[in-house]
Amino acid sequence: MQEPKNNLDQLMRDPKAAGLLKQKDLLKSLMQSPDTQRLMQMLSQNAGDGLKSAASAAAKGDAGQLTGLLQQVMQSKEGAQLVERINRAVPQDQR
Repeated sequence: MQEPKNNLDQLMRDPKAAGLLKQKDLLKSLMQSPDTQRLMQMLSQNAGDGLKSAASAAAKGDAGQLTGLLQQVMQSKEGAQLVERINRAVPQDQR
């Protein structure tokens, strides 16, 4: 059985993504923030069990499903505001 491909190598080749991934304290802070927690809750509510399969597909290099779910959530005012606040929490040079 072949091990699924992981896109971490590809992600690490992107200078901005690699820089962000190396900032463990920032990532931990982002993941534990109330905005991120609420966004994850909204994604779960919208996708149900589909969130797990979308995350799994994204980990293997196909972010299409996850992107679609995020776009659905961002159509709501709250979802758009959450994503904007999370985006602002990332230092400008890491975007």
